[in-house]
Amino acid sequence: MTTDSLQARPDELAPRKTTTAPGGRSRRRMLRTGAGRQHHAGPLAYILLGIAALASLFPLYFTMVAASTDNTRVAQTPPPFLPGPNLFSNLARAWDDAAMGKALVNSLIVAGSIATATVLFATLAGFAFAKLRFKGRNLLLMLVIGTMMVPPQLSVVPLFMMMSDLGWGQKLPSVIFPTLISAVGVFFMRQYLSEALPDELVEAGRVDGAHSLRIFWSIVLPVARPAMSVLFMITFVHAWNDFFWPFVALNMENPTVPVALTQLSAGYVKDQSVIMAGALLGTLPLLAMFVVFGRQIVGGIMQGAVKG
Repeated sequence: MTTDSLQARPDELAPRKTTTAPGGRSRRRMLRTGAGRQHHAGPLAYILLGIAALASLFPLYFTMVAASTDNTRVAQTPPPFLPGPNLFSNLARAWDDAAMGKALVNSLIVAGSIATATVLFATLAGFAFAKLRFKGRNLLLMLVIGTMMVPPQLSVVPLFMMMSDLGWGQKLPSVIFPTLISAVGVFFMRQYLSEALPDELVEAGRVDGAHSLRIFWSIVLPVARPAMSVLFMITFVHAWNDFFWPFVALNMENPTVPVALTQLSAGYVKDQSVIMAGALLGTLPLLAMFVVFGRQIVGGIMQGAVKG
């Protein structure tokens, strides 16, 4: 090689110029900032979201309006759209006529027990179906999913006879124990843990000498917390609003909220304003729970959706 070939030419030593975009930014900067660009919603998106929020809140607002008027005003056409002066008197009548105090306590016990047990058992079963290897796993999962196809009305008579034989007739355990686990919850947790829980974490626990319950407590529960929060909320609301089986298994002396509300409409002339007041009383605990725990649940969902 010659000395001239080792010397760089002046045009090669000169710094390369970057092409500039029409707005004055370099193409390299545009490419670098394009991937992390944040999208902002326009005015139309906020308008549509506002309309959707108002449409969602309107049934609750109309329930409050109907609960604050009298029966004659509710039956008029057009119905009232502004609150009336009888809200607290109608709430007091609904509280006394339907034994709403006892019904709220019973619904809290039933819904809380069912939601807690469903989350625990569904997470255990979901972990087993998602990460443990055993014979017949797929067959058992198909059987669990198959139970979702059976109408619950078909099991009312044998279930009622079973609860009577156990001495739980007209008692809260007859409503709690038949629904401590749900196939929907098992399938939901299985699908979540299949994607969110890496196999390497489970294998690392095995290498460290941890058994299955230790892995479940130390590894699975922290990963599954967002899905468990969502499942708890859905199960609690469903158990709180369940009417069919509690109506069959309980009586008016020991009701849940949906069963107690039927007592308000048992008369020959139904007072719609008092019925709406009872429905409002039954809805307020759910709204309070969502206000208190809604941010944690939404935050848990977002935390579970972000890949580390």
